[in-house]
Order: sequence, then structure tokens, then C-alpha cells
Amino acid sequence: MTFEEALVKTSNICARQEKCIFDIEKKLRDWNVEPRISHQVIDQLIKEKFIDEERYIKFYVKDKFIFNRWGKIKIKWQLKAKQIYGQPVEDALSQINQDEYADALAQLLINKRRSLKGDDKYKIKASLIRYASSRGFEPDLIYRLLDSEKIEI
Repeated sequence: MTFEEALVKTSNICARQEKCIFDIEKKLRDWNVEPRISHQVIDQLIKEKFIDEERYIKFYVKDKFIFNRWGKIKIKWQLKAKQIYGQPVEDALSQINQDEYADALAQLLINKRRSLKGDDKYKIKASLIRYASSRGFEPDLIYRLLDSEKIEI
């Protein structure tokens, strides 16, 4: 694939959906584009603002929290898997409203509790802790909500 062909294909992808460098590098590898051409394509996409890592981080954090109901830990790890980390990630995570964050976790725990059968409070609490942890929420927030009156165990 030539530079021009790769640039057109990747710019079309980036125009439709926010992408990061990692995503585009993976696409270019999948298409068997030479590494030299891949670097040129990515540099051009960055220069033309098709790829903007900080913009990507903000959208990613917002989308994963609002639509997937992921906690900050899971969001951070998923970004790290895409080789994105550092202060921009921390800044984007700090933009999440703390009250909305706690309410989202409380709602997840309430919904999960409804699906759990049995009367053993310790097993139910352990199950809720595992569930919330797997969604990427912080242990101290999980414990605080479970110990409050909001979630009936």
C-alpha cells in the first residue's frame, strides 16, 4: 500500500470516529503497510489534526464512564493498554463529576443486588465488591457505599 492510499484510508477512519495513534498503527500493521510509511502516515494525520491524543483521551474517558459505566481504574488500564498514560489521562479522569461517579456506582450495585439470590449477607457483599471492582471502581468508594444506607444488602 502506498503512502497516499494509506493516508486516505486512515483519514477516512479518523474522520468518522476518534482514534488514537495505537489504533491507527494497528490498522496499518493489519494492512501490511511498511513501518516507514506507517510513521509518515501517522505524522501527517497528527499534523492535520485527524489524530489528537488529548482529544481522544477526553472522549474516551467520557464515553466509557457514561455509556459503559466503567470506573476510573478500568478506564486508566484500558488507556494504558493503548500506550496512553500520564498527566492527560489524570486530567481527563478528574473531570468526571464525583457525585455522578458515586451515583453511577450506587446504581450499578443496586441493580446487581437485585439479581443476586440468597440471604448470606457476607456472600452478597463479597459478590458486590467483586462486581464493582471488575467494573474498575475504587475499593474505598465501594466499601463506603456498601456500608452506607444507600445499598441494601
